[in-house]
Amino acid sequence: MDKTFHLEVLTPYRKFYEGDVEEIIVTTTTGQIGILKDHIPLTTPIAQAGTLQIKKDGQWKEAFISGGFMEVRRDGVTILSSAAEWPEEIDIARAQAAKERAEEKLRQKKSKQEYIAAEAALKRALMRLKIASKYQEM
Repeated sequence: MDKTFHLEVLTPYRKFYEGDVEEIIVTTTTGQIGILKDHIPLTTPIAQAGTLQIKKDGQWKEAFISGGFMEVRRDGVTILSSAAEWPEEIDIARAQAAKERAEEKLRQKKSKQEYIAAEAALKRALMRLKIASKYQEM
């Protein structure tokens, strides 16, 4: 019996992933959620800085994912995300620079809106660095 379902992950810049998978685990705004074939339909927001884990042919692959929505339907899953990157695509120097910029903005204690934006940027940079460090030599 086939235990796979169709997954499509889209960003504003590209089709990040499309194919049949056995399972996914996604970081949502309320925590991680695992999806298997025949999961009940749902729509949920994706965390600003999280991971997408994809199981295909018994092997797991992990990616950085940021913001957007996931729609689970009977015929598959669609994720619309602001950004998605495989570990080998993450530019460590750029992520480190983004981390430092965000930390500096947080130290400046500007408006609440600027603080929230800097905090989100810091979370994204830290998650990129965490994922990259698992798979790349720092």
